[in-house]
Amino acid sequence: MKSNTIVIGGGIVGLMSAYMLNKKGHSVTVIDKGDISDNTSFGNAGLVSPFEEPPLSRPGIIATTLKLMLKNQSPLLINGISPKIIKWLYLFAKNANEQRLKRTLILFEKYGEISMKHYEDLVKEFDFDFHHDGVAMTYTDKDSFDNDAKECADHPYKEAWDNKKTKEMIPCVNEKVVGSIFLKRNAHLNPALLMQNLVKNLKEKGVKFILNEEIINFEFKDKKVIKALGKVKSFEADNFIISTGSDVSLSRKTGTDLMLTPAKGYSITFKMDENLKPKTAVLFKDQFIGFIPRRDSVRITSKLELGNHDYSYKMSRFESILNTLKPFVVDFEIKEPTYWTGFRPLTPNDIPLFGRDESYSNIFHANGLGWLGITFGPAIGDLVSELIDKDIENKKSDDVLLFSGFYQGC
Repeated sequence: MKSNTIVIGGGIVGLMSAYMLNKKGHSVTVIDKGDISDNTSFGNAGLVSPFEEPPLSRPGIIATTLKLMLKNQSPLLINGISPKIIKWLYLFAKNANEQRLKRTLILFEKYGEISMKHYEDLVKEFDFDFHHDGVAMTYTDKDSFDNDAKECADHPYKEAWDNKKTKEMIPCVNEKVVGSIFLKRNAHLNPALLMQNLVKNLKEKGVKFILNEEIINFEFKDKKVIKALGKVKSFEADNFIISTGSDVSLSRKTGTDLMLTPAKGYSITFKMDENLKPKTAVLFKDQFIGFIPRRDSVRITSKLELGNHDYSYKMSRFESILNTLKPFVVDFEIKEPTYWTGFRPLTPNDIPLFGRDESYSNIFHANGLGWLGITFGPAIGDLVSELIDKDIENKKSDDVLLFSGFYQGC
């Protein structure tokens, strides 16, 4: 074996890092404070959408959010103001400009292609209900739709749908939906199925899992970490990957305070009449609501609740999502609903935070993918594994310099 690496955190980024390292011949152990079935990667939308879809931080987002707040339909909620939240909001506003948008879209495309290729390879190994058949950006505001539809005429990867075509592909919408922009290159999958079968695949390949064990600190020596310290046991390794999602407490132990905030999201998974079920993944652009078909169900996702670290939820949040959606869909029965909430590790410019730690050479950060964890998880896992496998410093890695928030304004 080339090295012994411990991955701390069993979300999609941590598991994909383990997968890539195992593939390269490294011995890998994944340690998670839960049983993996309760992390954010299980409950999100399952979109793989790096192409043609703008990041959250983009021109016009602040004005749009304020308008939705006035209508009591905003996906953004802020619970409590702290110095870090203020700084995060300032950087978010600073990054919502045309220049940053152009750079981000190019980076999304470059690294999205890497992720998509990995998913197309992974689906040959195990099932995760993967559909590489596009995403529909559905509009309820005519001016927004007319403006964006102009770009579709000669675009090879975008197609404008009128209300009739939209209703054909998304039978549950009504006449108040203006139309859709279909983004042909994107995909969707079932994140829970992906995570379950990825864990099974990794175990079969010899990756070890230590679950319900929380790492709370490190033992340092000569600018390296020699042990990860749990509440009961300690663990030695050659390398350590910190991939703990919105919990940055462990990264702080290395002196690195990641510029990200927990963004609480909500999802409702249920069965509905097959005749009304969307035929493709849907994002209601004006409401920031995802409506994703799955093999035996659908999932609705929404909300970005900043400054909240509480996993409990109020049913009023789910009711708010459904009430925002209700004017634009026909009546349908929500059968056997399950409710979920979790925290997205959100950076102020949608750029992930990954790379070798600046102080301790055998610590690697793999974090900050926010609402794009499923989208870029394979790419980040691949890039982090390359740093370890080839013993590359950050400054010698074009990928870290290009795509890590450590060098891109976070």
